[in-house]
Amino acid sequence: MRGVHVIMGVRNLVTAKDVKEGMLKEIPTAKLDYMELDLSSMASVRKFASNFISSALPLNILINNAGIYGTPFTLSEDNIELQFATNHIGHFLLTNLLLDTMKKTTHESMREGRIINVTSCAYRLSYRGGIRFDKINDESSYSKFCAYAQSKLANILHANELARRLKEDGVDITANSVHPGAIITNIHRYYFHSGLAAVLKKLIGFAFKNVERGASTTCYVALHPEVRGISGEYFADNKMAKVGSKGRDIELAKKLWNFSLNLIN
Repeated sequence: MRGVHVIMGVRNLVTAKDVKEGMLKEIPTAKLDYMELDLSSMASVRKFASNFISSALPLNILINNAGIYGTPFTLSEDNIELQFATNHIGHFLLTNLLLDTMKKTTHESMREGRIINVTSCAYRLSYRGGIRFDKINDESSYSKFCAYAQSKLANILHANELARRLKEDGVDITANSVHPGAIITNIHRYYFHSGLAAVLKKLIGFAFKNVERGASTTCYVALHPEVRGISGEYFADNKMAKVGSKGRDIELAKKLWNFSLNLIN
């Protein structure tokens, strides 16, 4: 509707085809494409980035939106705990690989670039200390909810440190994190079985947003002129919100950045 050319990064190309066709029925003039991308796999992220760069498409807005929640302890194909690998490391690597393209687009278009990390207010419930750098893959002390919260804290710290670095380099690209709200989607499939999720939706559905409302803050931070020049902030319900002490920890953000660099290299 805003005239933006949207590229969806998707794991399932068959589902993506159906989604694209459904969107085009609603908005026939939409510019919409999809490319294969599995954020839990560094090889897939690198392939996606290479294909995107080869396409020579401009890139003004990057929305890091993939997420898994409450999985049993599992290692990714890169031997990283799966929630941390998917929710943080995949996005960290993708952003790094596409950053030069964003800088080029921003310079040529003279329009501000925006990077949005979709996080969760659950970040407050991460493990003690925030990020367990020495126990990322420790199965014996694994908590599927704390591991999710840890990955969501990492989204915030990543955006904060990226914002600091972009500002230091004088680049016209902002980086922010967004809490979309509580939304009943299939992200809950590992944590609640489908029957329980349906019951919860009926019992406390008033507390949850539908998908459209859930996307609202992300779209606001990605597109609204009011947000121009704002970077390194946390948004919820279409406005800036307060973030807890862990999410403001500058040294923790720097340590996570270096830790993440070591993992992707």
